[in-house]
Amino acid sequence: MKTLIQCDFDGTITEDDASFYLLDAYAEGDWRTILQKYKEGRITVGEFNTRAFAMIRQDEATLLAKLDEHVRVRPGFRELIDYCDYRGFRFVIVSNGLQFYIAALLRALCIQGIEVHAATNAFEPDGVKVQYIAPDGTVLQDGFKEAYIRQFLSEGYRVVYVGNGTSDSYASRHAHLVFATGDLLNYYQKHEMECIPFHDLTDVVDGLARL
Repeated sequence: MKTLIQCDFDGTITEDDASFYLLDAYAEGDWRTILQKYKEGRITVGEFNTRAFAMIRQDEATLLAKLDEHVRVRPGFRELIDYCDYRGFRFVIVSNGLQFYIAALLRALCIQGIEVHAATNAFEPDGVKVQYIAPDGTVLQDGFKEAYIRQFLSEGYRVVYVGNGTSDSYASRHAHLVFATGDLLNYYQKHEMECIPFHDLTDVVDGLARL
């Protein structure tokens, strides 16, 4: 069976959430109140990011310079990419984060050719405009990660999910195998569902070697 690795970005490939770091540093307003509404299920992830990033009015270069100072990649990322290439696994980043900083981090690591699906972004005077585009080209307010895993499954892939956050909980349940850390691991343990815990991404490589 052909295999696809659907991997989250913020808090999974990176050690911390890059988007939260940017919002803490530059948002002109109480973005964490909006975050709490999202966590409570009162608004969608699309509405959260639309409202929160509208509070940031700095340009792209300023934001990337701040991330370069503070955001670190989780150990084992390059090994995971190399292992997927060796095994012929399709590796795809599907993230609720923003395309501009994901692309910049991959460039900084000299990693090319990685398929990335994330929020589109435009830097405008009244804030960063964010939008989620589904595989069929429609605009989504919620279910971005779920839309992509359903697409991959419809293409006949065995999907392995790697994630860390609350936003991974629903999409990951469609996967054949789940590697979890952080809030996603807590979610799986709370609901007594099967997953493979990981700390570094080398743990994911070790798990994939047993497939």
